[in-house]
Amino acid sequence: MCGRLNVVDDPLSRLVSEQLGLDFRVTTNRDLRPTQDVQVVSAAGAGMQQLTTRWGIQPNWAKRLLINAQAETVASKPTFKRAFAEHRCLVPCSGWYEWQAQAGQARKTKYLFHEASDMPLYMAGIFYPSPDGTQLVTLTTAPTEQCATYHHRMPLLIRPSETQFWLHSCADELGPLLVAPAEIELAVESAG
Repeated sequence: MCGRLNVVDDPLSRLVSEQLGLDFRVTTNRDLRPTQDVQVVSAAGAGMQQLTTRWGIQPNWAKRLLINAQAETVASKPTFKRAFAEHRCLVPCSGWYEWQAQAGQARKTKYLFHEASDMPLYMAGIFYPSPDGTQLVTLTTAPTEQCATYHHRMPLLIRPSETQFWLHSCADELGPLLVAPAEIELAVESAG
């Protein structure tokens, strides 16, 4: 689920900077993968700041890299609870990819999900500060009807109007944001 992001510098850097009121800069990466650097926005006092994170964590008990956490359990799972309470972030992106098997085809078809009018998407995330580099886990939720056709999970998207609330509220106030906002219009297109 959501293991690849689409990040296109122009217009993403400009639009995020305008919407959030900070100088946000990214480098284009149309196939951003786990273990790569991801630019995120976190709280900084009453405002916001840009952070560079590495996508994925691998706790000593895990056999593989963890890149996602379920929004429904993020506040209670020991691996994620503290980061959710203290280190929430936004992952601005141009879109994300999902793959779907097609009848009669050996290879899965890759689909790009993006905001219908090409505005930024703000994925919910949590991060883990470390002297060795800050690590990122993105949050997923049950899909909207549109996304359910492609996958049983989707990224937890935060509305632009709720970015401050996501970053600055107490974790126990965030329940209403932990479901997919159906009013964010998405476009889905074959990506090859």
